[in-house]
Amino acid sequence: MTELGMGTSLRRGDYTQAACRAVRDALWHNSINLAELFGFEKSAMRIRVDVAVQQPSKVDLEAVAAEFPYGAPQIHVTEGGLDIPRPDGDGHPTIMANVALSVSFEMEKTDD
Repeated sequence: MTELGMGTSLRRGDYTQAACRAVRDALWHNSINLAELFGFEKSAMRIRVDVAVQQPSKVDLEAVAAEFPYGAPQIHVTEGGLDIPRPDGDGHPTIMANVALSVSFEMEKTDD
């Protein structure tokens, strides 16, 4: 299962804030009930989190992982997203982050 989200930091120039908001966007717009469908505990969810921002090194991975109420998120940050210059020229662009959440479980194949 894959869910998508977008988040921004409008004035602070904070890449972590934008990434966390993108994660919340993906989570809040969707009900991830995959665990219940397959009879797994929610804590067993393996979550790959792909974050795209213009300056990947400025994203706090632990802060992004803390957005998840359960599961085992693995955060991967790459260059992408968008930095939009502000008209007042204060040096802090508006930052846009994009996120893709891919949820899976460790499952064994059966011969049934």
